[in-house]
Amino acid sequence: MDIKYMQRALELARKGTGYTNPNPLVGAVIVKEGRIIGEGYHQLYGSHHAEINAFNNAVEDVRGADMYVTLEPCSHYGNTPPCAEAIVKKGIKRVIIGLKDPNPLVEGRGIKILEDNGIEVVTGVLEEEGKKLNEIFLKYITTKLPFCIMKTAMTLDGKIAAYTGDSKWITGEASRRYVHELRHRAAGVMVGIGTVLADDPMLTTRLENGSDAARIIIDSSARIPLEAKVLNLESKSPTIIAATEKADKDKLKALEEKGAQAIITPLKDNGVDLAFLMKTLGERKIDSILLEGGSKINYAALEAGIVDKVNAFVAPKIIGGEAAKTPVGGAGRAYMADAIRLQAIEVHRFEDDIMIEGYIKREN
Repeated sequence: MDIKYMQRALELARKGTGYTNPNPLVGAVIVKEGRIIGEGYHQLYGSHHAEINAFNNAVEDVRGADMYVTLEPCSHYGNTPPCAEAIVKKGIKRVIIGLKDPNPLVEGRGIKILEDNGIEVVTGVLEEEGKKLNEIFLKYITTKLPFCIMKTAMTLDGKIAAYTGDSKWITGEASRRYVHELRHRAAGVMVGIGTVLADDPMLTTRLENGSDAARIIIDSSARIPLEAKVLNLESKSPTIIAATEKADKDKLKALEEKGAQAIITPLKDNGVDLAFLMKTLGERKIDSILLEGGSKINYAALEAGIVDKVNAFVAPKIIGGEAAKTPVGGAGRAYMADAIRLQAIEVHRFEDDIMIEGYIKREN
């Protein structure tokens, strides 16, 4: 029964996807005498946490009930009061937790408050599912660096565009819709200037009730045209130009007058220092990046060690062409033994396309 109710709590938590960054996704279920009497989830950054929403939605007195929550209840005052104290006051007798909170402000303190007040606590129920659900939060809260997903789409023979540069469309509608779900989930979507010059994308989220991510353009010399679509949008999210000292100061001023924000990084390999950029974005509470770049920026990101996860779409099409670009360019690795490896592989189907999902294997 603990697994059943925790699965429901995880389902609720997913409803907050795209709206809670940089807070975690959390769901809560209150059960009394074998009946669910209250449910809630964290709906929006800065709003009530899942536990409080579950209390507010309860259809009867919760005293003596069990509470299932996907993440350890908070123990500190932030945008809201501590949930652990609210659980004690409401008279909950047993709390089942999916995942302990690694936030230094919590980190076991919520559990201690509960146990010190005589509440039975069970931890680790569907813990791995909880970790995957909150993989963004878990990295960001412990490192203050964004969780980076590299998304690529290629033909069966490994091409991201024809030799002419034409790339619309490699994958089908179902795959493209899922990419918009990824954009909705992430706090930032990042491309290189080459993608902007070639495709002039808007980088918005075209989902009903979807939220736009910040649009981050890697553009060391600030070559982006002032008429580019990403600079002329009605969107609450900013467009950020990541440039270097090579950028013309008058051009940077013109970009800022268009409403864009500029981040100037040190030069690294004659381009933007991606590690410095990630640190700066993290300081701005951008907890996650969807990298939708071309072969050059993908290779640079992998070499800089900023990529955590790969979503590689493969379409059943063959176009050939020695000059046609592949998902990852750059100098490349000299030997197969030096290949960047993925782990925890999953394969998903989107109509005729497949998507291979995996996490970068870090060398010890």
